[in-house]
Amino acid sequence: MLKHLYIKNFTLIDTLDIELYPGFSVITGETGAGKSIILGAIGLLLGQRADSKTIKQGADKCIIEAHFDLSRYDMQPFFTENDIEYDTEDCIIRRELTATGKSRAFVNDTPVQLAMLKELGERLVDIHSQHQNLLLNKQDFQLNVVDILANDSNELDAYRQIYSDYRKAGQQLAQLREDIERNRQNADFLQFQYQELTAANLHEGELEELEQKSDTMTHSEDIKSALYTADNALQGEDTGVIRSLRSSISALSSISGVFPDAKELAERMDSAYIELKDISAEISCHLESIDFDPAELDKINNRLDKLYDLQKKYRAERIEDLIAIRDELHLKLNNIENSDQALEALQQKVETLRADVEKRAGILTKQRSKAASLIEKDMQKRLAALGMPNVRFSIAIDKEEPGSSGQDKVSFLFSANTSTPLQPVSQVASGGEIARVMLSLKAMISGAVKLPTIIFDEIDTGVSGKMAEKMAEIMQEMGSHDRQVISITHLPQIAALGSTHYKVSKKETAQGTTTGMTMLTADERVREIAQMLSGSDVSEAAIQNARELLKIRK
Repeated sequence: MLKHLYIKNFTLIDTLDIELYPGFSVITGETGAGKSIILGAIGLLLGQRADSKTIKQGADKCIIEAHFDLSRYDMQPFFTENDIEYDTEDCIIRRELTATGKSRAFVNDTPVQLAMLKELGERLVDIHSQHQNLLLNKQDFQLNVVDILANDSNELDAYRQIYSDYRKAGQQLAQLREDIERNRQNADFLQFQYQELTAANLHEGELEELEQKSDTMTHSEDIKSALYTADNALQGEDTGVIRSLRSSISALSSISGVFPDAKELAERMDSAYIELKDISAEISCHLESIDFDPAELDKINNRLDKLYDLQKKYRAERIEDLIAIRDELHLKLNNIENSDQALEALQQKVETLRADVEKRAGILTKQRSKAASLIEKDMQKRLAALGMPNVRFSIAIDKEEPGSSGQDKVSFLFSANTSTPLQPVSQVASGGEIARVMLSLKAMISGAVKLPTIIFDEIDTGVSGKMAEKMAEIMQEMGSHDRQVISITHLPQIAALGSTHYKVSKKETAQGTTTGMTMLTADERVREIAQMLSGSDVSEAAIQNARELLKIRK
């Protein structure tokens, strides 16, 4: 329940700081006094988009803050889930806007995103404005009303899960059919590519190995010349390093008895001798193996050209990439061969899920049909009490292709008298009749959904007199069940039934026009309702009529 509202620097409001109370309250005021401004401020608290133009001219910042009593509503799970401090008796929501366009939102002093603020707002306050009457044109609104009163949220959630699986499987089936058709059209080309890559007899690392062989054979003369020079330096008869090293080792060994250090030197030189002998043997081996063979070189280069062509054709950087492409082609060809089995399996899955969807949808239809019957009877009684004794209200539920909410198309049908056939309510009901239909629906919904605060913004459009009083009684009754109902109205019959009465007024000051809202005393209420009855010139008769409406006499 909304128990306190504070607004500062919002459009024409300098400062508004007011207490609100449970039950049925009314807000009155002349047209243009600023009632819509207050509603706009509350809308921002509920997560509506902000516009820096709404900040009062000359101010740097606008603040809107509301305090809610949540003690009668089980809302702790929301606060726990979003890691927000939970205070059952004083939940504080604050919205701040700056002239630079920045917007910040807080719940119990915890900064929150706008989406979270909107989610919380939808659980705290329902603002019913005149444009909401247009919802009667929309099938999803009518279906939602039936679902709320059918209390079928668990069944609807279960249906939507099955329907989501069915949709995904259907999309997979369509994609598979498309892929199969495309692959079959390209089957010959895919087969050609696969055979070409298979015939190439590709091996990992082959390209690098062939490139090395080609380089070696192309420069074989230079390589042999260098190897020969190195071999001669090591093994030459006159200048060979190995022969000289062997002589040096013998010389050092001969003096090791009289010069002990010579032994270690001889051992070190012997290690070098062994290593050089091994190197010399490898050089000799290479000299024998390296030979220029034009035929072999042509064979290697032809193979390299083949591999380069394949890399260019298939846009592959490595032989390993070509191998991967070959294997992928093989998989595609296998899939084409086995596509009928895969298609049949997926089609069977879709059909099974379709049957589950229809079964779940049937459960929803039964619950909706049962609820629709009760809604029809209740609406007949409510509308008859609102001055339509011959009214007929019916809910048509027609079967259609399954969608995200089932397979039911819901239509509210209406006739104000017995001689006119039932037709969609939005097409045949007058403005006043639609207002009464929407109020009756809201009253039914409020009984099924624990919503702390409901604000009606001129729902009385198109009605007057006794019917206005009946509508006020409905709102009064709605406000008597742990709920707060606030009605913005121009009708004295409705204003008189409020347990608390607020007036919105506009005044001119040295700083410009300002809007404010005050709670009226008993005497002020009499004068306000008298003014609503007779206009600006309040007569004694109007005051007496106002007292009659308020059921007080002096």
